[in-house]
Amino acid sequence: MKPFDTPLAIFLAALLAAIGFSPAAAQVVGVTAALRNEVRMTSAADSRMHEARLKERVALGNDIATGKASMAQLLLLDRTSFSVGSSARVRIDRFVYDPRQKASSMTGSVAKGAFRFMSGSALRRGKEKSSVRTPVATIGIRGTIFEGVVGEEAVRIARREGLIGPNDAVDPEGATLVVLRGPGSGAEGGMQTGAIDVTANGVTVPVEQPGQAVFVARSDENPVGPFVLRDRAVAALHSLLRAEPLPEEEEWWTSDLVTDRQFECSDTDRGGATFWCHEMQ
Repeated sequence: MKPFDTPLAIFLAALLAAIGFSPAAAQVVGVTAALRNEVRMTSAADSRMHEARLKERVALGNDIATGKASMAQLLLLDRTSFSVGSSARVRIDRFVYDPRQKASSMTGSVAKGAFRFMSGSALRRGKEKSSVRTPVATIGIRGTIFEGVVGEEAVRIARREGLIGPNDAVDPEGATLVVLRGPGSGAEGGMQTGAIDVTANGVTVPVEQPGQAVFVARSDENPVGPFVLRDRAVAALHSLLRAEPLPEEEEWWTSDLVTDRQFECSDTDRGGATFWCHEMQ
């Protein structure tokens, strides 16, 4: 099975054909591709949060929020995947897609929580810049897969990795940790080389090798990195994406956690209505 070659992808194509290019429908940017436990969102018609439904349309400016032990995956019209873990909040602020030219660009924002971004092929071909913004940083996207976390858990991981001390000043709500997952310079199987550029306080740090990470403690501080994020820290990030609690402090240094390296998209409910892009060993 080819990635995204699923009934949901067919539904997405039908949605694109249905909305066409009318001004009102142009606000639709994708659908909710996977939901677990408590996921709420706003709609174009109502700014109040409601319980999200599987394959519900997502429009520009809609806020998607997850509760504890919850997660959600958004699939955009260009087949870009944007996933968040528990206690997260995400929004698509700008989205331009020309299916005839097979090119797109977008701007998203993550207010809090763990997230994973996987570029669609159209986004990699887009000439306009794409980015994901957090309260303290902007992540420029050059067609790739990356993960991150915003808020207290970013601070917790950074302290465990020795990036900041117990008395260093940080923004506990906006601090951002981001790691490039790939593909890198040795990409195979038709995947293009990708990278990210992390900008904060007027300073931009390019990240071009999978496994490298950048940490931003607050908006008025330069990014720290790039550095190699250790496997146990990557595994902690994955726990957040899977809506699992981080290990206790004493377990952090003794657990032997394994980092997955390859990605695959597959059906998760046998009926083909839902798929999740995940990592395979």
